[in-house]
Amino acid sequence: MKKTVVFIFALVITSILCGCKTSGKNVLKKRIERMESSSNNPVSIEEIEAAIKEYSKDADDVAKKNAQVGMWHKILGLKYLDKKMYGKAMECFQTALEYYPDNANLYYYVGNCAGYLGNSALDYEGTGSYEKMENYYSLSEKAYLRALAIDDGYAYALYGIGVLYVYQLGQPEDAIPHLEKLLTIDTKNVDGMFVLANAYYLTKNYDKSAEMFDKIIATTKSEKTKQAAEENKKKVIDEAYSN
Repeated sequence: MKKTVVFIFALVITSILCGCKTSGKNVLKKRIERMESSSNNPVSIEEIEAAIKEYSKDADDVAKKNAQVGMWHKILGLKYLDKKMYGKAMECFQTALEYYPDNANLYYYVGNCAGYLGNSALDYEGTGSYEKMENYYSLSEKAYLRALAIDDGYAYALYGIGVLYVYQLGQPEDAIPHLEKLLTIDTKNVDGMFVLANAYYLTKNYDKSAEMFDKIIATTKSEKTKQAAEENKKKVIDEAYSN
């Protein structure tokens, strides 16, 4: 029953979005067309000023409606994201970006969804090609970088691209500056510390990796997390001495 309610909600919201997206624009378009085709077009300064005032109100109404439509797409995307429906969620966030093209938060969500979709992409045809996976990871990277171009201190995007570089793209050296910056902003981000410690380890910077695991041990209140950090530190030290 719960699934049915969510599905109906999605359909209702989607239909509302489609209607609102076009209705406001059509109203303004028709009014402008009437004005342009009318023989009573404004001529004097006073008439032109009055016409500008009238149609500015229409433009404001359209802008408000479009702003709300963009927000609804974001809300619907978050609903899909909660259900781990990453494809649907990403479509909503991409549409929302048509209304808010400089919103770092929306780019972060696109990057997040694309990363998950890349993880689940399989070579169903058995051709040995993982083009779909690579395309999703490329989109994820571009979205995160765009979010950081808008807000270079956006912690979620710094963490997201760090994870992408370390675990999906195999580029730990590219993750390091982003994760180091993250930890200057969010100094107790244990998840970020783990990813950075792993990035140091993969680039054979064993001293920094061990130091980061020490920092995790000193920061976390979770015994399970502390134990994991201690085990990883031992692995790093053992490998450092074996080389």
